[in-house]
Parts: sequence; structure tokens; C-alpha cells
Amino acid sequence: MTQKPARNGGATTRGKQLTAYLAGARTRKLPPEIVDAAKMALLDYTGCAIGAADQNVSIATKKTAEAWGGAGKAQIFRGGKTAPALAALVNGAMAHAMDYDDTHPGGAGHPSGPCWSAALALSQHHGKSEADAISGFVAGFEVMARLGGGGPPGVGRSLQRRGLHPTSVFGRTGAAAAASVLLGHDETKIAYALGIAATTAGGLVGSFGTDSKPFHAGKAAMDGILSAELAGNGFVSATQLYELEKGLLDVFIQDRQVEVPPLDFEETWWLLTNGFKPFACCRATQPSTQAARKLADRVAGKKIAKVKARVHPNALVTAGKLNPRTPLEGKFSVPFCISMGLRGYRAVYTDFTEATMQDQAVMELVPRVELEAVQGQAPHSAYLDVYLESGEMLQEKTDVVLGHPDNPMGWDDLLVKFQGLVEPMLGAKKTEALYQVIRHFDEPGSLAKLTPLVAA
Repeated sequence: MTQKPARNGGATTRGKQLTAYLAGARTRKLPPEIVDAAKMALLDYTGCAIGAADQNVSIATKKTAEAWGGAGKAQIFRGGKTAPALAALVNGAMAHAMDYDDTHPGGAGHPSGPCWSAALALSQHHGKSEADAISGFVAGFEVMARLGGGGPPGVGRSLQRRGLHPTSVFGRTGAAAAASVLLGHDETKIAYALGIAATTAGGLVGSFGTDSKPFHAGKAAMDGILSAELAGNGFVSATQLYELEKGLLDVFIQDRQVEVPPLDFEETWWLLTNGFKPFACCRATQPSTQAARKLADRVAGKKIAKVKARVHPNALVTAGKLNPRTPLEGKFSVPFCISMGLRGYRAVYTDFTEATMQDQAVMELVPRVELEAVQGQAPHSAYLDVYLESGEMLQEKTDVVLGHPDNPMGWDDLLVKFQGLVEPMLGAKKTEALYQVIRHFDEPGSLAKLTPLVAA
């Protein structure tokens, strides 16, 4: 297990770095570009959650939370008010239900589901300001992204290769960090909250393609709030679990074959490298889907004999389902997403349906797609060779997928996505009102305007 040396020579423990950073979050002045990035994440998060109100996992978690009857002022999207931890459970699961929410390219998973769910729920319940909510979210994001970052050889990807979902593992820490900031914890209580989050960490890649994957994001948000509230009430936990020796990583990555990025809080903002999704499917399918969509017009009406796709090896880990049987499994199948793209589907959330699973033009292509995992290929790239029965071969590539920080989606792109998700649920007028509230969320009074707009 290796870690790049910090500028301070590594004398400060990782636990101390985390608690010191979070203890200063409430008074830390955030640059305008960070506030703007936080609002972009809030827009994408809110759109994905509201758009998923009719998804099975959303309905099931909402019914369960309502049956528990928790008292509180935290708003469930498209539901009522309840205790913060319960609202965070439902909202986090909703945000990740379609696998359409943001994802950090470094490998930490899907940060906004856990972090915004915790920050919003606690802010609503305790009457915090918009600035407080943004500070809590940013702190949670920065912690989660670093702990699970490092790219292909780093922590998150190494966890995935061992069958663990980074969103579930470090989403708890991110949510606990956000919650600790909003609850005003000192360094001791922060350390205990993070320790509780660490000892609850888990979540299996084997769950992908079922309701359990979005549940990971909701449960991480819930457990983060629970961790911070327990710490606030005097709960004592282990505080060494984020160290490189005898900590969480030693348990999950026992062969120590991982590169651990430094906790470089003073050097950069990782929120500026957040990634958004143009397609409603696993991040690992996105480059191939984009390349396939570029070829759709050229192969229209032609018979395809075979497709060869060169992808990053991680695509086979998280999206290697070769014979998807449900629309949800299709989101984790590179062959299925390629087939959809070649047949002209936009791969937005309304395309992952039973009707698409019954489309013979799509399904007959799925077994004809061959995947080649290429060591050293960029995770955000894909290369397709499409062989037609006529003997012609067509090629297309994605060097940097749309939504990656090197090919970013801007406000206009996210607005189109937001409208497509929210208008069917709220109508055009309320959708525009909600967009304007989020676009200017740093203005006082915005949280009070947002809450009734996302309610049932």
C-alpha cells in the first residue's frame, strides 16, 4: 500500500487531517467557482431524484420510511416530512435509482447522493442557511472524493475489483462529514462520527442491476447522519480507521495492492473535477454508448454481423453483464448499451424499459458484441469496430466521454437533462421555478422555496 507524500512530510495522521479540515469547514470561505459547482451538483441530484419517483426502489424506501413515522422537518422528495436520517435514506436512493447521477472520475463513486441528501435533510430539520448547506455538502464531497480517489490504481477502483462499491463504503464517510459540519461538531466528535461511519462501511458490486445499488447511496446518507448524531450524543468509536496501518483499507484491500492519494485539502478542490452523466446507465458504459450513438445513422437499415469494443478493464467489472434480463440489468451491460446506441436510442432514462428489452433489433445485437479489456486505456474512452454483413467495417471512438471534467457538461446541458427528468413529474412551470431556485441557491431564502417544490 503506497501513498504519495503530503507536503507536510506526512507527520500528521490521516485522521487528524480529516478532523481538522472538517472542523474548519463552517468558517471556510468558498470560492465562487466552488459554490457554482455545488449548485450544479444540487441540480443534477435533484433532477435525478425527482425523475425517479416512480422507480421501484423509490416507492419501497418511501413506504418503509413513512411506516416508521419518524418526526422531523426533513423533506422526502415527492413525499412528506420526517426525521433527517429517514429523508436522507429515501432521497439518496431516489437520486441513484436510475444510475443517472453524478460520478467522480477518480473512483469514489456517486458523491451527491450521500452528501447532498445528508446536507439538505439536516439543513431543513435544523433551520440552517443555504450557505451552511453548501458548506456541509462541499466538505462531504471533498472528503469522499479523496478517500475513494486515485484513478485505476487508486482506492475506489481497487475496491470495485474486490467486489465492493465505493459509493457505499465512502459515501458513509462523506455523509458523516457533511452532517458533522452542519451539526457544528468539534474535532473529537467529528473523529467519533467518522469512526462510526467507517465501521458500518460495505456494499457489494454483486448487487449491481438490482434495487440494492441505489440503496447503497441512500443507506450511506442515512448512516452518515446516524453517525454524526450518535457522536453528538456522546458515542465513542475507534478513531484510527482511516490510517494506512490497521485501518479500513487494510481490511478491504488485504494484499495492499493500491495507491492511496494524499489528503491534499490545502492544495486543490476535487469538486471541480466532478463528472455528470449524459446517459442513464453505469459510468463504465458511457464511452461505449456515446461511440455507438455516433454510428447509429451510418448503420441504420444495415445488418450488423459483429461489434468489437475496446474498453477499460473496469467496464467488465461494473458493467460486464452479457445477458441482461431486465432494464435495470441493462444499465450494467456494455453490450446492451452499445446495442441501444447503434439502434438509435438516446440511452436516457425513458429508454431503459421493458419495451426496449422486447425490441428484437436491440436484443439480437447484444450477443454479437465482443468486449476487449485493454490495460492502460483511459476509463473515459472506448473504441468500436462494427462489422456489417456486407463486409464493410465501420469505426467510431470516444476519446473523452461527455460529462467528464475534460469534456464537461455545463449549465445548459444539465438544464436540458433536468427538464427531461422533472417536467413529467412537476410540469413545466414548477420545473422552471425549481431550476431558478437551485441556480440561485446561494441566495438567502432559497432553501425555504426549494422544500415545497420538491414535496408531494
